[in-house]
Amino acid sequence: MRSSLLTLLAASALAQSNDPALLSDAARQYALVRQYEEAERLWNRALEIAPAYFPALFNMGFMYYTRGQLDKAEPLLDRAAKASPLDFNARYTLGAALVKLDRRDDALRHWREALKIDPGHVRLMQIMVVEYSKGRYFQEAAALAKRALGLRPADPNSYFLAIKAYQDSGDSASALEIARQAAQKFPQSARASFEYGFHLQKLGRVEEAITHLKRAMAADPKYEEPPFFLGDLLVRQGRHEEAIPFLRAAIQNRADYVPARVALARALMGWEKWKEAIAELEETIRMDPSHPQPHLLLSQIYFRLGDEERAAREKTVSLRLRRENPTVLEAVQGRPFPETK
Repeated sequence: MRSSLLTLLAASALAQSNDPALLSDAARQYALVRQYEEAERLWNRALEIAPAYFPALFNMGFMYYTRGQLDKAEPLLDRAAKASPLDFNARYTLGAALVKLDRRDDALRHWREALKIDPGHVRLMQIMVVEYSKGRYFQEAAALAKRALGLRPADPNSYFLAIKAYQDSGDSASALEIARQAAQKFPQSARASFEYGFHLQKLGRVEEAITHLKRAMAADPKYEEPPFFLGDLLVRQGRHEEAIPFLRAAIQNRADYVPARVALARALMGWEKWKEAIAELEETIRMDPSHPQPHLLLSQIYFRLGDEERAAREKTVSLRLRRENPTVLEAVQGRPFPETK
């Protein structure tokens, strides 16, 4: 009872206060004990007195952000960033809120300002690399990934982000070199061995690629990508029977791995195991009805078996799905980041 009475008396005194710092500090204490309505009331009172008072703007915006109330958080965090342009946390949190609101470009602009405030913040750089890539700003992603790698060369993730960014930007030589460095620096890493093997096979250095892909499989037998890419490489080499166990291993590790199922069907076709290939393609279609390639392969099988009617039907379906999903089999093109809205 005494505690409740003191709380009421304190609240009454605060209600009469004209000190935004006192009001904001009290609001923060209420927020810490999850009395959010009282915290909101006191922060609003502080902002009535001093509309540009940064602690009230930022802390109330941060409260809304952590509670998922992004529409309320964003304008407060924006005002906080304007009230204190050199505050890193305001820019950082505002960017995070904007990404969740599907406003990636605006988020990246604020994060770019945040990096000017703290140029060595590697975690933010890594987040930005991912968002640049999602927006197809591949050149910006690569440049920032290189910068992050230089600041944190002992972090394997720095290498993997840089490899992907350079790969997306079309700079295969830089991607290969960073992959080589990662494989050398982290010899026990399945991911590092895989990345190097993947880029070696892209350059046609087949036997070297096979060595590193097998090394990745040995380091992590549950990792689905090395056996898939090894199997796919062998299919392209015409080594169909040799490819099949690797592709089956990839599918065993990840049952919904559609590219591995398509590659397995191609291997079975090359080995003239028509019924098995048909069964694999039908299962692939069940998993991904919108993908055109399984229908195209079925068309080829049925034509080879002399069933021209079914071959034509599957080819028609494949062409329709290709028109409906033109990006499925096409490379994603990059674009420059828009500096202004």
